[in-house]
Amino acid sequence: MCPMPELTAADVWRVLEKSTVAVLGHVTLAGAPRTSGIVYAAHDRRAYIAIDPQSWKARQIATGDQVSMTVLVHRGGVLPLLFPIPPATITFHGAVAVHPAGSAQAQPLLAHLKRLLPPDRRDSSTILEVTPRGHFLTYGIGVPLRAMRDPESARARVPVS
Repeated sequence: MCPMPELTAADVWRVLEKSTVAVLGHVTLAGAPRTSGIVYAAHDRRAYIAIDPQSWKARQIATGDQVSMTVLVHRGGVLPLLFPIPPATITFHGAVAVHPAGSAQAQPLLAHLKRLLPPDRRDSSTILEVTPRGHFLTYGIGVPLRAMRDPESARARVPVS
């Protein structure tokens, strides 16, 4: 088998910009781990998440907090239907900035999320801006589906910048 080309941060960002579904992880004010499914938009090397200002996420996550995201990447074709191939993923951690609903900072960021939000939430959402730090940990990104059956071939660690 020929060696795979090295995955770059630009390659990972291209995938992140096409994807919209992820799992957000953080620690609550009481110190308990928590995760939730989210929709997001990636733009300018940041991930933007719209949340309800009255939600538990809005009450628990503050500017400067560290969060993690795992993005689920759909891989099509016939092989996943025939073999137990896990989904491709991109995982990273980063610092969050909270932009309150209606604030001057939130308004331009909502443009990136507009297509993902129902019309009644477009002007009333708090925006979480996640700036990735460190490395992206990927599984199945930039490799053929058949390589995803081999964890050593499917995994990569890519510097964020």
